[in-house]
Amino acid sequence: VQLVESGGGSVQSGGSLRLSCVASTSRYTYSTYSMGWFRQAPGKEREGVAAIRSDGYTRYRTSVKDRFTISQDNAKNTLYLQMDTLTPEDTAMYYCAASTRSQWWYLLPQDFEYWGQGTQVTVSS
Repeated sequence: VQLVESGGGSVQSGGSLRLSCVASTSRYTYSTYSMGWFRQAPGKEREGVAAIRSDGYTRYRTSVKDRFTISQDNAKNTLYLQMDTLTPEDTAMYYCAASTRSQWWYLLPQDFEYWGQGTQVTVSS
């Protein structure tokens, strides 16, 4: 499956962005994936931000809970990440990923098999 992210950009602290990720696969195949958003800042390891199971169950990183919202439109094979109240600490390359594994819950990169190329998010103070 090919994943293509969009929606990144530069915003000031307190601002909002909405990321999108389109999966090039059949609707049925997309429905079998758990989907996630990850991010990686320069010099840091890639970390899980949020994930969503095919039935809509979600999981968030503690630092983004109450500020970010993950959602998806199964009819469009599209994953979203609404990011509000952004801070400079949210600056990173954001990646969309897909998992067929039950361990998606742990938001660990090694449990997601398919990855997009990333979209840059920069938050200035």
